[in-house]
Amino acid sequence: MKTNPVRAKLKRGEPAVGTWLTLSDSVSAQLMAGTGLDWLNVELEHSHLTFDHAARAFAIIAASGCVPLARVPFNTTENIKRVLDNGAWGIVVPLVNTRAECEAVVKAARYRPLGRRTIGGQLGPVNFATDSATYFARANDELLVVVMAETAESVTNIDEILSVPGIDVVFVGPNDLHASLGAAPAFDSALPAFNDALAKILASAKRHGVAPGIHTPDAAQAKRRIAEGWQFVAISSEAGLMLSKTAEVVKELGLGAGTAAVKY
Repeated sequence: MKTNPVRAKLKRGEPAVGTWLTLSDSVSAQLMAGTGLDWLNVELEHSHLTFDHAARAFAIIAASGCVPLARVPFNTTENIKRVLDNGAWGIVVPLVNTRAECEAVVKAARYRPLGRRTIGGQLGPVNFATDSATYFARANDELLVVVMAETAESVTNIDEILSVPGIDVVFVGPNDLHASLGAAPAFDSALPAFNDALAKILASAKRHGVAPGIHTPDAAQAKRRIAEGWQFVAISSEAGLMLSKTAEVVKELGLGAGTAAVKY
């Protein structure tokens, strides 16, 4: 059975860098899987992607030697089970605001004794290049479970959330965190409440042995976050990277202002 190199890197205290996939095109997934990023996260929360497209992307990414993850639409057993049973190597779960909500994530994502994930699905074992029995026996050691802290409520409850056994990463959604603090969405700012929240999350993650993660717009900010101690670092998305590079070319050629690049 294949092992999950991203989970292994995080357990060693190393950074793992990836991006979001938001386009419903298997070719873009294949091209991005060969870029050298550690992981690719198929976006099912805020995109038009379907579970069918996600399953195809998981297979392509895994076969290319990259790690396929999925951000599920919401914290439900159905969403988590469907992406894992169809070949994702991990999940990113939005809006985990309480200990009970975190416990629900683990219950859906982990097999017994940690969780209550039910037995089934062919593509999980296939994407790990193993048989079903081996997958069921070892999946708890290889699947990456990421919970998102993206509200003021989650920051208040962060120690209770991160004390739940079975999670690997706490991931900050900076745009939503800013919004929940009454500020304009942004990847970064000088807002004291935002920076205090980041410090609290980072400290709690270290206390509980959970890898801290955060979304960034570019390599410069990603490097700064890694230097601060953040490990699971996302840079934009495939669409954001495409549009930001195109905007750079358009500006250099004096072809016009164009439209602003997407945030992620």
